[in-house]
Amino acid sequence: MVVDSQAAGAAGVASAPAAAAVAVASTGAGAAAGADARTGPAPAPAAPPQASAPRASAPRGARRLGPVALVVAGGLSVQFGSAVAVLLMPRAGALGVVTLRLVLAALVLLLVCRPKVRGYGRADWGTVVAFGTAMAGMNVLFYQSIDRIPLGAAVTLEVLGPLVLSVIASRRLVSLLWAGLAFGGVALLGGDFDRMDPLGAGFALAAGAMWAAYIVFSARTGRRFPQADGLALAMAFGAVLSLPLGIADAGGALLVPSTIALGLGVALLSSVLPYTLELLALRRLPAPTFAVLMSLEPAIAAGAGFFVLHQALSLTDGLAIALVIGASVGAVRSQRAAAPTP
Repeated sequence: MVVDSQAAGAAGVASAPAAAAVAVASTGAGAAAGADARTGPAPAPAAPPQASAPRASAPRGARRLGPVALVVAGGLSVQFGSAVAVLLMPRAGALGVVTLRLVLAALVLLLVCRPKVRGYGRADWGTVVAFGTAMAGMNVLFYQSIDRIPLGAAVTLEVLGPLVLSVIASRRLVSLLWAGLAFGGVALLGGDFDRMDPLGAGFALAAGAMWAAYIVFSARTGRRFPQADGLALAMAFGAVLSLPLGIADAGGALLVPSTIALGLGVALLSSVLPYTLELLALRRLPAPTFAVLMSLEPAIAAGAGFFVLHQALSLTDGLAIALVIGASVGAVRSQRAAAPTP
């Protein structure tokens, strides 16, 4: 995710998802980090006037239905964008698709955000460079993975990065239970290596490690830059890093109009659209709830792989994905229960 995520994710991306920053499939802290990367620290809400009292009587579930739909739509956008990216790989190669996604998404974000470049110190720019490097690395590794193994399996393996980060940050005994559950799912998923390319699985795991780094630096960037300025600048730096790789892999294919159009579709689906939807959702949805919803990414990815790429899953694969999703949800809920009451 990501995007990616992936961005994380967009967000693979996003991923990334991206989300941007997406926030992360397995930890409320990661989700908050993705939010910070897009929106900066949220201002404390002002006390509502008396005239707004009738609004408070609306059912709690109804108030959350809108932002929940936005998060789910963002997840669908990221994973179906990844499926479209797989279809584009025969034309431009995995690295070429990464370059198209990052370059075009960066151009859109720079045009929309118009970030300021003055008034920042060396530490600020160092954070942007680290964020952009993590973003580029996450996307390069993830796209190399989905070029070799099914999309649902790749996202399931990638999500281990944020999950491990969650366990380390928690330092609670129950976190080991969730880690064991997740690794049990991975063992099931990778038990039949005659169907799964070990190199593709390795790329997915490496992408997960970069996703964890992405979460850390997205939070730092969000504290130093307003709104989505840091995200736009980091995306631009990541695009510059990916450019030589894409040119070496795809060459002149990157300039074919139809390839550029499909690349723009991937950029919008995997980065720009989910980042926007998640930004809107996070204004009204608690970060732990957001993170639980993001834990569904492997299932969404499996669905996108089935409907778009005709990648069928066995019962064992489905059980493995369910175990990782359960571990992610459990890790988020454990963190929420352990959080001190203000």
